[in-house]
Amino acid sequence: MGQTIEIEAPGGTAQAYLTTPGPDDYPGVLLYMDAIGLRQRIEEMADRIASWGYVVLAPNVFYRDGRSAELAPAGDLTIPEKREEFFAGGVMERVQALTPDLSGPDAETWLETLREHATGPVGVVGYCMGARLAVRTAAQFPDDVAACGGFHGGGLVTDAPDSPHRLLGDARAEFVFGHADQDRSMPAEAVRALGETLDAAGLTHTNEIYPGAAHGYSMSDTSMYDEAATERHFAELEALFARTLRG
Repeated sequence: MGQTIEIEAPGGTAQAYLTTPGPDDYPGVLLYMDAIGLRQRIEEMADRIASWGYVVLAPNVFYRDGRSAELAPAGDLTIPEKREEFFAGGVMERVQALTPDLSGPDAETWLETLREHATGPVGVVGYCMGARLAVRTAAQFPDDVAACGGFHGGGLVTDAPDSPHRLLGDARAEFVFGHADQDRSMPAEAVRALGETLDAAGLTHTNEIYPGAAHGYSMSDTSMYDEAATERHFAELEALFARTLRG
């Protein structure tokens, strides 16, 4: 039961994909897309999570730059050269422009919208740069977010004062991270530092590297797709939400 809706967000009108397993009351999940954008693959993933018994909202976090269709790739990203070409066309500029002073107020709007359709505690999950947004949302709304998943996330640990890992002390969610193997945006030393920070914050967590899985492994519409890693991440995410959102 998925549909595209429009949300009045702090920076204008944002599209989002909203999907639910049925008319009853269900817990909510906020899904943060990867850098490629809100497209069919993200909708498929949202639908799969909804089939577990959740209302899922996946917003176009790049709404300030254009509507989903305008930002979507025109080429076949399962071809490595086409994927590289797409990322060379301004994608990273959009990612860098979505600073915490913009994403924070946006997150409040996404959660308010989700609460209109869902009940109980909320889960958040993010992919690629969306993992950073997921962590920030969990820290920003500790009373609301009971579970946080981050998969093939980049830049979760940096030297910057606003590095996402520095916010974990404000969170109370249970965290599950599934990192890409040999990911330049999240190297092994950063994964270790993330684990140490989670330990220091006293947070229940799983923080693992998926052997052989490349950055972007869950995105079946790109050349980075890894079926085994994708299915592992879905299994761990489903278990996380079952523990935390369903008691």
